Amino acid sequence: MPTYSNKQAMRAMVKASLQAILKSPSAIVFSIAFPLIFILVFGFLGGGKGFSVKVSAKPGSDTSSELYAALRNVPVLKWVQQKDAAAVEQALSEGDIAGTIEIKKQADGVYPRYKVILNVASTQADKGQQLRAIINSVVQNQDPEIQKRIDQLADIDIHIANVRDFKMIDFILPGQLGFSLLASGVFGTAFVFFNLRQTLVLKRFFATPVRREIIVLSEGIARMLFQITGAIVIIAIGHFAFHFTLAHGMLTFFEMLLICALGLMVFMGFGFIVSGIAKSESTIPPLSNIITLPQFLLAGTFFPIDNFPKWLQPICRALPLTYVNDALRKIAFNGVGLWEVRVDMLILLVWGIGVYIVAGKVFKWE
Repeated sequence: MPTYSNKQAMRAMVKASLQAILKSPSAIVFSIAFPLIFILVFGFLGGGKGFSVKVSAKPGSDTSSELYAALRNVPVLKWVQQKDAAAVEQALSEGDIAGTIEIKKQADGVYPRYKVILNVASTQADKGQQLRAIINSVVQNQDPEIQKRIDQLADIDIHIANVRDFKMIDFILPGQLGFSLLASGVFGTAFVFFNLRQTLVLKRFFATPVRREIIVLSEGIARMLFQITGAIVIIAIGHFAFHFTLAHGMLTFFEMLLICALGLMVFMGFGFIVSGIAKSESTIPPLSNIITLPQFLLAGTFFPIDNFPKWLQPICRALPLTYVNDALRKIAFNGVGLWEVRVDMLILLVWGIGVYIVAGKVFKWE
């Protein structure tokens, strides 16, 4: 009598699961179409161009200096003229400008020659970070004569940073990719295993020699293959159509896929929990939305977490999707490696352990 092969069973179940996923309109919509719609919309809105930062010269600032002239020629800085100090303060408080730049020329013979003071609106802290980096970059990248006396030109209280052209797509795409993983992991897993149990398919599996862990592993592999394929499509369209930044090319691309795989594993755990506690198929969407909707809104999908009220930010930073989005953005734009995002990965692993402990207690086979 031939020996039963769990490997062959797993391959057959992976193939069947993939076919079922590809035939599911909701899987295609949530995993690929829905994120792509947002990416296309924001990509076209951005026009492939970088963010612009609106600033004003603070009254009394030295506008005759070579440093001010250099800053005026930076394309990303949009200078807004104000009639007086009161108008500047009003524009700053109302968010019409991201900040003010004040350049003070020191007395002859005193070095550094200029002191730069930034006054940034708290509601636009993300652009404030860009603004400081942009000014620092301008100081470093002037003509050779200025470069020779860089330490004598200006005293700017910021850290040295290499500034890339940060485009809208560089922020939006990782957020939409993270949401795609979340939706697929939670909704897809919950519906699949609930239906397998409801239609007695799992019960029929138990009549075969196939082991239980092979059933779960097969579904996980199938969903992983589908979702990673979707991630490849999303990243490729973002990169080639809207110049999404991949700091180190293919290396960055593969590192992003590894983060996607880790995030999906965590989110699938939520799906197992939902499938275990759902009493009927109609209860799966509201239960899944309780998990996905807060993360979609609060995890930095569309705008930085720093824009939220301070009392809400700790909640935002407790969500697993936050760390998927954060790791993807750091890897893609900042060019950091997996070791530099180890804290994000560790938090995701902690979430994964906790989620699967709960899933193991509530998951039902029959």
